[in-house]
Amino acid sequence: MTDARSLWIATAPRIPVDADLPADTEVAIAGGGLAGIAAGLALAERGHRVVVLEAERLGARTTGGSTGKLTLLQGTTFSRILRHAGDEVLRAYRTGNAAGRDWMRAHLEGMPGALARRDAVTYATTEDGERALREEADALAAAGVEVEQLGPGGVGLPFEVAAGLRLPDQDQLHPLLALAVLTAKLRRLRGVVVEGCRVRAAEPDGAGLRVSTDRGDIRADRLVLATGSPILDRGRMSSRLSVSREFAAAYRLPDAVRPPKAMYLSVDPVPRSLRSARGLDGEPVLVVTGDPFETGREDDTAARLAALDAWVRAVYPRAWRITWWAAQDYRTTSSLPHAAEVPGSRGRILAATGFAKWGMTNAAAAALALAGQVAGDEPQWSARLREHRGGLRDAAQAVSLNAAVAGHLVGGWAAPHTRAEGPAATVQRRAGAMVAESIVRGKRCAVSAVCTHLGGIVRWNSAEQTWDCPLHGSRFAPDGRVIEGPAVDDLAPRDPSAPDERG
Repeated sequence: MTDARSLWIATAPRIPVDADLPADTEVAIAGGGLAGIAAGLALAERGHRVVVLEAERLGARTTGGSTGKLTLLQGTTFSRILRHAGDEVLRAYRTGNAAGRDWMRAHLEGMPGALARRDAVTYATTEDGERALREEADALAAAGVEVEQLGPGGVGLPFEVAAGLRLPDQDQLHPLLALAVLTAKLRRLRGVVVEGCRVRAAEPDGAGLRVSTDRGDIRADRLVLATGSPILDRGRMSSRLSVSREFAAAYRLPDAVRPPKAMYLSVDPVPRSLRSARGLDGEPVLVVTGDPFETGREDDTAARLAALDAWVRAVYPRAWRITWWAAQDYRTTSSLPHAAEVPGSRGRILAATGFAKWGMTNAAAAALALAGQVAGDEPQWSARLREHRGGLRDAAQAVSLNAAVAGHLVGGWAAPHTRAEGPAATVQRRAGAMVAESIVRGKRCAVSAVCTHLGGIVRWNSAEQTWDCPLHGSRFAPDGRVIEGPAVDDLAPRDPSAPDERG
């Protein structure tokens, strides 16, 4: 059986953190991934008192599930932003990402294992992919990013490729080692980092906030939400975010075969990503991602992982998987990352989200943007991104997104009285309540099937063995413990012996 842990978590030491939660701070940050820690460090560098509150362990979710690419070559991101927002906003996005990349490089350069310089290559194997590649090349040129166009023989992959783009002098990270470096620097600047401290609520307290956590309350002037989908969902930010998951795996290759040296991503219908890394014993391995799927809306997630294995073995015969994982991704209806005030919070709560798979670069850019907003010296590029107002295309996407959410909300409640989710899990209506029951490693758990965010009916994730909500991507362990937001409350336990409503 392969290791069901992120390669980065499996190959990084535990990051030292602080034991005690202070009573107050200037800025509290919910979320101990790269966005939260980078924001904390950027604020501490400006002299602010900072406390980072992580619900589990640092990097446990999206950062630990990343492929760790720090680059301005981002699939079809630049062409998508150009279509949605135009040249000026595109250039602001490019300037912010370049600033974030340079900030990360300055902090990580020379730190063993954290960062390695690599070329980035985007490639296509289909006619649709070639068309997308040409559009991206035009958008990159409009943003002032010079790329090299590659023919079929210049990409350097062991399968047939139609065309490619190369951007030299980019970086690949070990995300957890990078996180460890930034965390150590934050703590040296007297920032406090506390694990096992889930934020549950935040209420006005004088000119600031009273932030409630699993380890007690802390008073803060401001709160930054770096939790993927923002918890404490004021202004219904989740209604403007699409949520997907994607499997990744590390493969050991036969001794005569070496992983590619560049970082690769396709612009084909299945956006396959490839990069090299070091395995559990320091051996060279290949890291590959699978086909993204919408969280909570997939019938059989285990089949997605099997399809990834099949693709890798078709390209690299006799490769074997040593570890696998998945990460959640958030994309705004405007196609731009959000690093700004949460609507309706009167400036007290800010959020960083919507990185659309490019969290290494965008997390650093968001950190600089938020630190500038708090300190009163916001970069011009950040203000331009923050002030952008979406057009008809964005409005249409928001309508479509929320129509799909409404459909899943109604469909979940109107499902048959007994719905099989797989051999180990069912959702049933019992004594008037929707109950999610699972058996994992011989342990039987029965919990409410109603997501604590907005009442969607959860579905079983067969690969990861979690209950996932199809509305906005909240995820729960078999025993009901909340894993990812926007939900902040656990699923309530239910009596597994209660009869269903027909019994």
